[in-house]
Amino acid sequence: MKLLHLGDLHLGKALNDFDLIEDQRYILDQILELADHQSVDGVLIAGDVYDKSIPSEAATNLLDYFLNELVKRKIKVYMISGNHDSDDRLNYGSRLFESNQIYISSVFDGALHKQSLSEGDMVADIYMLPFVKASQVRYYYPEEKIENYDDAVRTILRNTPLDKDHVNIMVAHQFVAGKGEERDPELGGSESIGTQSVGAVEKIGYDCFDDYDYVALGHIHSPQRVGRDEVRYAGSPLKYSLSEVRNNKSVPLITISAGEPLKFELIPLKPMRDMRHIQGTMKELLDKKNVKAPEDFIYATLTDEEFVNDAMGIFQQVYPNTVRIDYDNSHTKEIEQVDISRIANNRSFSELISDFYRMMYGCEITEEEMDIMRMAAREAGVVDEAD
Repeated sequence: MKLLHLGDLHLGKALNDFDLIEDQRYILDQILELADHQSVDGVLIAGDVYDKSIPSEAATNLLDYFLNELVKRKIKVYMISGNHDSDDRLNYGSRLFESNQIYISSVFDGALHKQSLSEGDMVADIYMLPFVKASQVRYYYPEEKIENYDDAVRTILRNTPLDKDHVNIMVAHQFVAGKGEERDPELGGSESIGTQSVGAVEKIGYDCFDDYDYVALGHIHSPQRVGRDEVRYAGSPLKYSLSEVRNNKSVPLITISAGEPLKFELIPLKPMRDMRHIQGTMKELLDKKNVKAPEDFIYATLTDEEFVNDAMGIFQQVYPNTVRIDYDNSHTKEIEQVDISRIANNRSFSELISDFYRMMYGCEITEEEMDIMRMAAREAGVVDEAD
């Protein structure tokens, strides 16, 4: 039996003003080709199916297309919710979908649901743990001491019987971390970084899944193992932020054979448009001999000492999908060394803005520009009308 492990599709996501639906359709078609080539029996989708809790029409249509293509191939689907998904929306029609062997677990109802996949004497039990909060688990287990996410997940697992004669697979969407001296997962994507949480999801130790033969994780966009090879983040199928530029995207292919340990391999994915970070002067970066793959999504860091007027407009004439431009020069390095807390002491808003402008551009801010900054600051509540 063969299974593909996907996670963090984030259907409907955009890079600034760039719509990624076409890129997402391209990569899903590549995954369908891979499923055909490998004669896959099932697909595990480990949450964050959509990018927003209220997905766009284009996003829902794309998921509908992907699921229909899997059904046509008689490939089973095991899908859970992530923290970006709306539990109720993802769960809509789940009973009807089961008739086509699309199994969705998006709302925790006190039990860890499983589906069994068999071939001859081999049986794989696939457990689906949707994104849960500690408060949800406390409601169903009031007698348990549940103070955090780790307690909550361990409570669920402790109350779920396993058949050790079967291959046991977990699909989960949580921040699964290292134990002791082992490093936590390398973060990538739009999730925020914290000592105890990522994207408002608290840490749980990977050892809580010790009884499972494979743990298909979602939530972190960088593909990687956690603790052992069989506890794994598939990562997002596309690069969704600058922090993922160096990621090599892939899909884990899990193979279950009678009398043999579970095996997996990482199958590389190739996007329609890659994401790259380039750095240098404007002249160097736009020199024809240095321009490669101009349709890629570009993050550019300019090292010019002087501010380039309409840099984005100029760049997009060569790289039409330029997402962001920033600077790395003596001015920005000087700003990095500044103690912001000391600068702000007894300084007015106008003085702070004037100093910043002078530091960045080497000239004085005009009254018209200052008026615009004051107006924006008042609307944001940074200053009051008197400033």
